[in-house]
Amino acid sequence: MPLPAALRRLDADLPACPRTLVQMLALLEREDAPLGEMAGLIESDLALAAAVVRTVNSAMFGLLRRVETVGEAVRYLGTREVAAITYETALRAAFTPSPAMDALWQQASRSGLLMGRSARALGLDGLHAHTAGLFAHSGQAVLLAHAPQRYGALLAGLGHDRAALIAAETEAFGVSHASYGSALCAAWGLANDVVHFVRERVRPTDAWAGLDPRLRRLLGLGAVVDALLQEEDLEAAAEQLAPAGGCQRDELIDAVQPSWTRLQAALA
Repeated sequence: MPLPAALRRLDADLPACPRTLVQMLALLEREDAPLGEMAGLIESDLALAAAVVRTVNSAMFGLLRRVETVGEAVRYLGTREVAAITYETALRAAFTPSPAMDALWQQASRSGLLMGRSARALGLDGLHAHTAGLFAHSGQAVLLAHAPQRYGALLAGLGHDRAALIAAETEAFGVSHASYGSALCAAWGLANDVVHFVRERVRPTDAWAGLDPRLRRLLGLGAVVDALLQEEDLEAAAEQLAPAGGCQRDELIDAVQPSWTRLQAALA
């Protein structure tokens, strides 16, 4: 996708979509793709293979015995979870590690997990929701890679105040991280819902009214998950955000609560 002029002027390169993710996307387009073929693709990438096995053995799954092979992990996790791990591994690998990057990916991992596991209760696609959470802050990674000290200082000072951060980004770079994140999602061939989520999530909630109902629900879910990860109260967040998301307060709470409780237990 050609970059808008404001993005081109910044002269920050979008990382290319990793080969393994390109192949995984092609596999996901085939409804009859065998799990064995998916396992073989994962085994060809050592970092991805390690991530898949590590994930299935994490406290989030609570298995009674340790899984040792990629094939067994794929059979247990299923297509959606494996695809989400592939997205996360590819996203991490596309940027040079640093403490600030690691903090971004930790947030992204938890956001993706919560959104993906809460999606079905809201009538949303689980993989799209998981991917939306993972890539929500990907534009911040692009800006951090482009100007680590300058943008790192903005993140450190304004990272918990979205409106102030967006204003500071626009003043400093001419665009917000949402513009870069949505451009990265489009360049990597991600679903339109993901591209639009990453672009629209930074807009005020009263600007969501004219959007597609499915996108509004995805935005509402993402906003509630963001609030939880910033240690806000779930019921209060749902009360405030449900109308903008086009859903009911209790519906939003019931969708998110089980996965949030499980994540808290795993982290503890």
